[in-house]
Amino acid sequence: MIRPEILSPAGNPEKLRAAVRFGADAVYLAGKSFGMRAGAGNFSLDEMDEAIKYAHEHGVKVYVTVNTMPRADEYDALKKYICELYEMKPDAYIVADLGVMDTLHRLCPDANLHVSTQASVVSPETAEVYMRTFGAKRIVLARELSLSEIKEIRAKTSPELELETFVHGAMCVSYSGRCLLSNHFTGRDGNRGECAQPCRWNYKLYKLEESKDVSRQPGIEQTEDGTFIMSSRDMCMIEHIPELCEAGISSFKIEGRMKSTYYTAATALAYRQAVESYCGDPDNYRFSPEYLRILESVTHRKYDTGYFFDKPMEDAKIVDTPGYITERPYFGIVSDYDADTGFAKIVQKNKAVCGDTVRFLTPEGDKEPFRITQLYDNEMQSIISTPHPKMEFYIKTPYPIGEGDILH
Repeated sequence: MIRPEILSPAGNPEKLRAAVRFGADAVYLAGKSFGMRAGAGNFSLDEMDEAIKYAHEHGVKVYVTVNTMPRADEYDALKKYICELYEMKPDAYIVADLGVMDTLHRLCPDANLHVSTQASVVSPETAEVYMRTFGAKRIVLARELSLSEIKEIRAKTSPELELETFVHGAMCVSYSGRCLLSNHFTGRDGNRGECAQPCRWNYKLYKLEESKDVSRQPGIEQTEDGTFIMSSRDMCMIEHIPELCEAGISSFKIEGRMKSTYYTAATALAYRQAVESYCGDPDNYRFSPEYLRILESVTHRKYDTGYFFDKPMEDAKIVDTPGYITERPYFGIVSDYDADTGFAKIVQKNKAVCGDTVRFLTPEGDKEPFRITQLYDNEMQSIISTPHPKMEFYIKTPYPIGEGDILH
């Protein structure tokens, strides 16, 4: 069985390194413009060049998102940007807009094109048109498709055309992200990477008119926290790896360029281990609860299987509580380890306190938990906590670890 690619989000250079270290086969990222996640750290051109070289040195592919819908006055800058990217040799460009596709095709005829989920491909006919017209190598399918529809698309498209689908992360109440609410309320255009996520806001119901057609009533319920009729659950397909693999999907995409480095590492690790386990021995595969435990440890909303098994009109996958289920901070990332003394040097991400019970996330999985009994600052002076952002501190570890491992 051909093992599907694990495609991880890389919102900035630190997250890219985590994705590579924890097992991603490919990463997707953006420059400072023309990407659909303007709020992520993203990459300057120099950082992009270094990131692509680093990933390639480790056998990991890099796909650059150029998936906004540019206006007429942006095309000169877009052309310059595409040509600058081309010199860095990314493995593919993720594009949604027909004008951008045509521009890319004319400027860089041999560039690999991945059609973004923003293009809302939901049929084999549309997928084939993108391949014939623009030479698309891969289609990132619309998130509203069911698993049976994905199988049908796979069966009716050219074998050389790759299919990619989201398997984990935040979902959008709007059709494949085509939402106008942010632009309406805040002037920040979600289709240009600036979404303010008004679908996540708390709303209050003041009056609900009764519809004559009972079957069309939205069934809105307001709690003391308000109502969340537009806030979607998070997708998690970790328990359905066999079905995804057997559907002929080439790439399993994880959403989350704006999530933490710990999120990037944990999701890459869990899906890599699950996919490797299944593809290595499909007949004897058994789902390990450890995969889900790791995914439960990251910040997320209520998990769901998205629309793989349910229709959007029958189940809109809406949350019933505000915010996230878990807000578990991670304490930092290992920048150095001394095997002789057992001391790890860590760059702080959140406050750690002497006496905390912690564990390290490594590319092999979660290590055994232990209690911090020795905590020191950068001058090796004993301290009781690490209150300062990005401060360097040392702890004594009970087992060997490596640079890039994460204390949580």
